[in-house]
Amino acid sequence: MLLTLDLNDPRPLHEQVAAAIRRAIGAGDIAPGDRLPPARDLAHALGVNANTVLRSLRDLRDEGLLEFRRGRGVSVLRRPDGRAALRTRARDLLDEAAKYGLTPDDVVALVKDVGKEMA
Repeated sequence: MLLTLDLNDPRPLHEQVAAAIRRAIGAGDIAPGDRLPPARDLAHALGVNANTVLRSLRDLRDEGLLEFRRGRGVSVLRRPDGRAALRTRARDLLDEAAKYGLTPDDVVALVKDVGKEMA
């Protein structure tokens, strides 16, 4: 399992580690039922503190992606449901947009504009 972090990413390290593991699971590099390497090994490979990795693993456990078993380590339960995660973020975005007086149609137009800029 090859995970990398972007040193220019402004997100906290634990979020970056969780995102990297989530991506690896989503891409099929790590399948449901597979065990993850120990947190210390992951931390060493990523160049971060073991507590940072443990926090990431707990976050992923809370999302229902990982399972902790005493004496057996951490294993993958399921693949992430990107659609469900984006749905939650879309609701948050629409709530934030409403605070500025923007409608859902305004947000759709804005997302399309951003998409064109990124293409």
